[in-house]
Amino acid sequence: MRVRVLYHDHCFDGAASAAFFSRFYAAKYAPEARFEFTGLAHKASQLFEDSLFDGDVNAIVDFKYSPDPRLTWWFDHHQSAFLNPEDAEHFRRDRSSQKLYDPSYSSCTMFIARVARDQFGFEAPDLAELVNWADIIDGARYSNAQEAVELSAPAMKLTLVIESAKGSEIIHKIIRWMQHRKLGEIIQEPEIQQLYAPLHERHLRSVEIIRERAHNQKGVIFFDLIGDQLEGYNKFIPYYLFPNSTYTVSVSTSSFRTKVSVGSNPWSPQVPDHNLATICERYGGGGHPRVGAISFEVGAVTEARKVAQEIKAELEG
Repeated sequence: MRVRVLYHDHCFDGAASAAFFSRFYAAKYAPEARFEFTGLAHKASQLFEDSLFDGDVNAIVDFKYSPDPRLTWWFDHHQSAFLNPEDAEHFRRDRSSQKLYDPSYSSCTMFIARVARDQFGFEAPDLAELVNWADIIDGARYSNAQEAVELSAPAMKLTLVIESAKGSEIIHKIIRWMQHRKLGEIIQEPEIQQLYAPLHERHLRSVEIIRERAHNQKGVIFFDLIGDQLEGYNKFIPYYLFPNSTYTVSVSTSSFRTKVSVGSNPWSPQVPDHNLATICERYGGGGHPRVGAISFEVGAVTEARKVAQEIKAELEG
């Protein structure tokens, strides 16, 4: 049996969700199954190609819903889990008990772990570290911005590799390791160390680039990284640099999209009162109440900058 697991790519919670689901499914249903992984990214174009659902069992974790009849399992926790009302209605009509959604969870990994325990009687005590760190990272439950940016814990070092590594091959290895190994062991793998060293240098450079580009006005940090060749960065850097801020809005570009990112400071002295997922949904994006994003086609810089300025003005007001 081949199990295809589609997960949110270049995301610690996405990788951890894929790892926990695979461990659960193998233990409960198919110990001899072959698991194959596909990373999914939020794009302005179609998210699900027909060729993606090529397993005997197909699962999506930590990513939007698909009404494709070949989809067997689905877990998500994002407010913006459905591409359209028709998909949401399709989900509501499902009676398989294998497509599950709860936006009250900080991380999809924690959601899968709780469902696996409460509904299917599966527990994996040795994965408690993985589940806990996925919840800290995806829920921004760090003690402070220094913990999030200075990368002292193995999970934070691994997050840097997952978020910044080129391609998905190494992430698939990490997902397989995560199913049975401690995070401190994984980060010590020679292949991971070889990737981590230059990525850490790049991380330090990104702190300085954002320090140069960012401005804080009325509690809203804004910066534009178009042209800086900075494909991805630690989203807590702005709050590390401006601890008294409330929100951040940024524009960046990558090999497959132009992106507007919107976030809120977990340690802000003023409690954020805007639902950022709802704001992003107006422009075709989504996310969580405290963090969201909007994807545009590659090269749609003018459009992305315009949207970013509109959101910045709304948050400042």
